[in-house]
Amino acid sequence: STTRHKPAIMIIRRVMSVAASPSFPITQSITSKLKEALDPVYLDVINESHMHNVPKNSETHFKVVVVSEEFVKTKSLIARHRLVNATLQDELTGSVHALSIVAKTPSQWNDMQAKGDKIMSSPSCRGGDGSLPSR
Repeated sequence: STTRHKPAIMIIRRVMSVAASPSFPITQSITSKLKEALDPVYLDVINESHMHNVPKNSETHFKVVVVSEEFVKTKSLIARHRLVNATLQDELTGSVHALSIVAKTPSQWNDMQAKGDKIMSSPSCRGGDGSLPSR
């Protein structure tokens, strides 16, 4: 019998570059929960808070790029987003103000990489409603 080996998990966590490296518990929580729930072959948790009108070192705005076999059976984009949102329910009802989700199957991800397609950058902050404390 042939044993199929699962690809190694590639996890990248990007946070704002800061001189004193503070702890980023929300980033760590998002990473941990998505790893556990979706067993991704690729995961990139990007803290985009620095692009918004929030205090330095905030963890309020994120983009996640998740590539998982789980999305083969969760076919529709809205169902994939609901799955990620449900996984991160505590963070989304807490301090996370915005979450951008890119959810791909390994096949979709490989096709995208082969074509040289990139994940689109998030738009610049448009000022928000002013309800968050300023930097």
